[in-house]
Amino acid sequence: MKKVLSIAAMLLMTCSAFAQQALWGGASVESPVVNEDGTVTFRYKAPKAVKVTVSGDFLPTQKMTFNMEGQERTFDVPGVAELKEGQFGIWEYTTDFKVAPEMYTYTFNVDGNTVIDNNNMWVNRDVSSLTSAFIVPGERADLYTIQDVPHGTVSKVWYESATAGFDRRLSVYTPAGYNPTAKTRYPVLYVLHGIGGDEDAWIAQGRATQILDNLIAQGKAKPMIVVFTNGNISQEAAPGENSTGYTRPTMQLPQTMEGTFETAFPEIVKFIDSNYKTIAKKQSRAICGLSMGGFHTLYISLNYPDMFGYSGMFSAAIGVSDPSISPIYQDFDKKLETYFSKKPALLWIGCGDTDFLIQANRDFVKKLQDNNYPHEYLENGGGHIWRNWRIYFTEFVPKLFK
Repeated sequence: MKKVLSIAAMLLMTCSAFAQQALWGGASVESPVVNEDGTVTFRYKAPKAVKVTVSGDFLPTQKMTFNMEGQERTFDVPGVAELKEGQFGIWEYTTDFKVAPEMYTYTFNVDGNTVIDNNNMWVNRDVSSLTSAFIVPGERADLYTIQDVPHGTVSKVWYESATAGFDRRLSVYTPAGYNPTAKTRYPVLYVLHGIGGDEDAWIAQGRATQILDNLIAQGKAKPMIVVFTNGNISQEAAPGENSTGYTRPTMQLPQTMEGTFETAFPEIVKFIDSNYKTIAKKQSRAICGLSMGGFHTLYISLNYPDMFGYSGMFSAAIGVSDPSISPIYQDFDKKLETYFSKKPALLWIGCGDTDFLIQANRDFVKKLQDNNYPHEYLENGGGHIWRNWRIYFTEFVPKLFK
């Protein structure tokens, strides 16, 4: 019996030691550090390393050419900077420029191996890629941070999808003061992610809930319910939180852009109107999305012209549909004419000038201009990146439900 008690005591001591290490061990290296002069310092401890670099969207981009299906295409990719080794095997790099206020992501490369910053606990997952994250405060970036304002609530909600044949999950934001038993009703914004994303993408990487809290508190946006959908109709929910378990996330999912999600979308609207205090009218509904989500936004808007008064397309994957796949993608010009005959309140389009989808977006905007269809278009710098999509979200939301 004494031997059993001794073993148990040793196990408790071992567990206690691990717990204390987690509580008080702390990181021995501070990284990243936003300095008073606006530069940013990165550090990584690797005493045996030969070369350490950092790559991220805080650095000037560089051009890189890829062969895609027999065609060479050039894209902007994050820049790279070398760290220098100092005492105790700590490598360091400080930008030689002031980093503008924004949320950024980065990774280190240690002797050919890409790794996150193990001294920075803030990590983003984009499909199956992990990146470390930091925010340089100020200007628009303050919208991405937690401020001393009333906060909304985010719920993970399941609904029955007859089209998919199983229950699926949504992330739903209700604004501060929302009371399901009160008489007050709210307009609704539906927000769609890009390919490989899920219902958590806009919350984790887009900082959408912080943006909503801050814009509403500033009086720049109306209080609204916001629904973050999962655009992968073959999935129940985000990776790791569905019946497939801890499988590796992938962009190669079935039924992403072949009409099923668009066909099923009225199920989501019906569920939200039935379970939340919504204003169930066209002029009190909006929809927006990035990349694949912009593609979905376009075709949902065109196929259900009486459903949404406001539509926003962020770096939309325009022109990639095959009309033969689904009736959803057929009769584009006729549906576009019908859509505008219903007098939508706003069609808003944004795209970066180095985005690989820029030409398709410019062509679509020209079609709108040639037909005198009212719209708003923002073309700014940068490519197919979250930094732009956050900007577009902050520009689009204040225009809603006026």
